[in-house]
Amino acid sequence: IVSRMVAQKGFDLLEEASADLMKLDAQWIILGSGEEKYEEMFRDLQQKYPGKVSVYIGFNNEMSHLIEAGADMFLMPSHYEPCGLNQIYSLKYGTVPIVRKTGGLADTVINWDDSVEEQNGNGFSFDNYDSWELFDAVEKAIGTYHQKNTWNKIVSNGMKESFSWEDSGRKYLNLFKIAVRKRQKLFH
Repeated sequence: IVSRMVAQKGFDLLEEASADLMKLDAQWIILGSGEEKYEEMFRDLQQKYPGKVSVYIGFNNEMSHLIEAGADMFLMPSHYEPCGLNQIYSLKYGTVPIVRKTGGLADTVINWDDSVEEQNGNGFSFDNYDSWELFDAVEKAIGTYHQKNTWNKIVSNGMKESFSWEDSGRKYLNLFKIAVRKRQKLFH
């Protein structure tokens, strides 16, 4: 997790689910700062689970990118997220995002679903702002991580995504050309 430690970013859900999340076969790296109660929660978890939880309170841009690039998964359970950049960084780094389906997170992270024919999922998501749904999404991601062929497909799907202005510009230009052709047909 690399984030501001505030309720908007889902830290109240993490607080509710923390005891169960600590039972999972995962190590946790958290970088950020914010509300004192969340900073304290992570300090307490680090003390209670040494070797399982590591916390850096503060901001460090270089370290944030190293964490995202070096992690297997990136957790972003935001209450709301108009855009979100960290999930995009994660996709590019081959780090699988686990997000709550809201705003820009819903626009960029496609939930992995084994049952669909088109296996284009690039991460894991949950719908409702609920600590149990968060836990289920994390547990599903960890379980899928152990299925190496499936995991590699999810990572590959994410790394192929493009959110560049070049792509957006190309789409806008194509839309503009369509509009010009339609206008020409109206007046000719």
